[in-house]
Amino acid sequence: MTPTITRKETSARGSAGRAGGWRLRRVQGLEILESCGLARLDWLVHGFSTRLGGVGRSRALNLGFTDGASRVHVAENRTRFLKALGAGGMRFVTLRQIHSDIAYRVERSNAAALAEEPLWGDALLTRETAILIAVQTADCIPILLADAKQRAVAAIHSGWRGTMRRIAAKTIGQMQMQFGTRPEDVMAVLGPGIGRCCYEVGSEVAREFHAQFARARQWFDGPFDALAFGENDPNWLPWLTMRPPGHPLPRPKVNLDLLAANRAILAEAGVPVGQISVSGLCTACRSDLFFSYRREGPTGRLVAAIGLRE
Repeated sequence: MTPTITRKETSARGSAGRAGGWRLRRVQGLEILESCGLARLDWLVHGFSTRLGGVGRSRALNLGFTDGASRVHVAENRTRFLKALGAGGMRFVTLRQIHSDIAYRVERSNAAALAEEPLWGDALLTRETAILIAVQTADCIPILLADAKQRAVAAIHSGWRGTMRRIAAKTIGQMQMQFGTRPEDVMAVLGPGIGRCCYEVGSEVAREFHAQFARARQWFDGPFDALAFGENDPNWLPWLTMRPPGHPLPRPKVNLDLLAANRAILAEAGVPVGQISVSGLCTACRSDLFFSYRREGPTGRLVAAIGLRE
């Protein structure tokens, strides 16, 4: 069951630990979801957008230059979002996302160029001030990382392909190499994304996860073995059906828990479980609050953003 969020700045929900607790903050006509753990770091600015408070006929806060979207409206929505975050003077840097495991470091020397011409990839990291790094989602999992010791941050876009490629763990690896980050110092927050309740996938996804993760079965509901192993599964008995000859069985489906998978990947990378927080909000269940490609088809984009104040 998807948890509710009380619209009060002081309301908090979530797991215990340094990264625990969430709040939905209303400011300047927008509603922004925040991690209470990250909000306690006064040198940090962060937030997960909702679909409320935009310009245009639908009044939706679409922050992505999607097909058919008005560039004027998206630009105005981004301006509104940055002001609501208190990041109006920060350089806003995002990506052309391709469901990869590619991460880039953003520095003052390249931030302006990357803001004008985003690179192809799915994670950004920085420890420069006045730069707001961000990823866009409409069901995939947005992950924000913060290392309070080194004052370094990262923003990650993780769909099933990025999850399968362990993009969260690889981004932590990049933070280790670039900034000297230790995984035990990282706080990780997983924002709104499609939940296990709604994310139905097919055999190709089950096979990919079975090949990559020993614990994959724990993240799926449904006939995972039949899809992952196919005819090699001893329980795969397609002839046990009442359908007449010549009428094939419908392709079986399973439901995938991307949040649980990414939480496990972060823990295996060395992030303490108590420092990993999950919003628990399903974008498909809560299409009143978030964009969901799976539920709506072509739709707008949410943004998860993080950066260091001056």
